[in-house]
Amino acid sequence: MPQPPATEPQAPPAPQQSPAPEPPLEETRIERAIGRGFAQVTSRAMAPYQTAVIRIGFSATWLLFLLREWPNRHALYGPDSPFSLDMARRLLNGNHAFSLLPWSDSSGWFECVYLLGIVASALLMLGWRTRTMSVLFMIGVLSLQNRSIFLGDGGDNVIHLMSMYLVLTRCGQVWSLDARRAKRAAATPSEEPGRDLPGILLWTVLGLALAVGQLLGKYSLTWFGDGPFPHIGWSLALWGLWAAHGLWWAVRRYAPGEPRTVLDMLAKLAHNGALLVIMVEVCLIYATAGWYKIQGSRWQDGTAVFYPMHLDYFSPWPDLSQVLGSSGLMVMLLTYGTVIVQVAFPFTLFNRRLKNVLLVAMICEHLSIAVLLGLPFFSLAMIAADAVFLPTNFLTWLSARISDLRKRLFGRDGAPVPEDGEPEARTHSDGDGHTLVG
Repeated sequence: MPQPPATEPQAPPAPQQSPAPEPPLEETRIERAIGRGFAQVTSRAMAPYQTAVIRIGFSATWLLFLLREWPNRHALYGPDSPFSLDMARRLLNGNHAFSLLPWSDSSGWFECVYLLGIVASALLMLGWRTRTMSVLFMIGVLSLQNRSIFLGDGGDNVIHLMSMYLVLTRCGQVWSLDARRAKRAAATPSEEPGRDLPGILLWTVLGLALAVGQLLGKYSLTWFGDGPFPHIGWSLALWGLWAAHGLWWAVRRYAPGEPRTVLDMLAKLAHNGALLVIMVEVCLIYATAGWYKIQGSRWQDGTAVFYPMHLDYFSPWPDLSQVLGSSGLMVMLLTYGTVIVQVAFPFTLFNRRLKNVLLVAMICEHLSIAVLLGLPFFSLAMIAADAVFLPTNFLTWLSARISDLRKRLFGRDGAPVPEDGEPEARTHSDGDGHTLVG
């Protein structure tokens, strides 16, 4: 019987090869730039020395103004003011501005608010509990200035705006009592973190005071009315700041890991954003002032500076004003120089050397306004605003010189200044010693 032909054994099927992984997409230049920029604004609070100068400058200016006007305080903002409290209330109802003074007609309440402005300014200048003092400083400035808005000048407007911007900045990283307390805490790591009885007490008292004002339905305390932002009332803003201080303390004490890192990044982002707003604000002030001057005929013919020098109420030194005002060449140089510096300054920010030259010229201009026209507080406010553009190398050099002078006078060793001009991250990372409301 014939045998069936033998069949060749079939080869096993070849294993299916998985498709080769696609090569990773390379980041574009724009994506890398965005990543570096995001890391830059969230990794550190920029310009610690500049923000410290701004803090000291504006708080000192407002403090000196309140102290100088102490004998006249009742006529400026108190019960003896020509702009009566009833008129102020009607104005505040119309423009929805914030002020504590309309809460009561009593003279004692006015004295408390005025003293609050003095104490908050002094403590903010020293850098004690800068987080809380910046909020109280803002409340004091807004309460007094919004009580009699027709008394202010350009310097008061700058202080008005900067008092709100300072709340969002870490302005106590250097040159403050908070920074000194942070150094001591870093030197004693055995101390229990997050324990801050003075901060807890201050936070509790301020929360109770805000709750009492809220329950009594005082002026300006609305939730979703007109406030510091559209559709965000002053109640929501103040309670939000109060809750944020408490949240930061709780996270640091009970969740020091990722939650603290996230909150720290958000705080740095807010600081850097507020710093950018301050810089833009200063540029807008000078740009608008310069371009408006160009449109004036007296500025065009070079005689504008002559006229304020011959006004009695703008001539604290009549002889000096007469000497300068009698020189046609000097008047022309001052007039045209003022316009050129103010118009050109915003365009020189990307050229460090030219920017520094114009910055010195603007500071000298404000010093001359303080002396020749008798406007010291306006000049101090503008110089404090200009300080945001001061070079870090100069500020660190100044810090070293002040430390040397302090050691010679008091015989104490100051903290060394880092060579790179930046404060130590471990020591100054929070700017207030990581306290509850500091």
